[in-house]
Amino acid sequence: MGKIIAIDYGSKRVGLAVSDDRQQLAFGLTTVHSSELIEFLKKYMEQQPVDCFVLGFPKSLRNTETNATLMVENFAKHLRKVFPSIDVDIVDERFTSKLAVRAMIDSGLSKKKRQNKSLIDEISASILLQDYLEQKNKGFR
Repeated sequence: MGKIIAIDYGSKRVGLAVSDDRQQLAFGLTTVHSSELIEFLKKYMEQQPVDCFVLGFPKSLRNTETNATLMVENFAKHLRKVFPSIDVDIVDERFTSKLAVRAMIDSGLSKKKRQNKSLIDEISASILLQDYLEQKNKGFR
């Protein structure tokens, strides 16, 4: 069984998380510049099998499109073109950034470390992936 990679895509930074081999647990992987993402994924996949990408889809609190929605839709098309044999699942990413900051506070990180946007993106991807894995393992995906 291959891994699942979650992608919290942004115009500048992309937070990444990866599942364990059994697709039960999510772990923060890294944050990369958006222009380096495809090359990073290609190199990662030379070392590890990947079954699926989980791409966070930005929506407003009212479940409508945001300024970032079109950008993520275009990236999803590009991802499918570059990796045609890998499934791409789009999932709602609302609240992941707020949950990431809350997790950082709860874990006792200093205010300075909590301002690290790269860390927030990576934790957001981890939250996105863990939620996806839990739904998948309960038969909802």
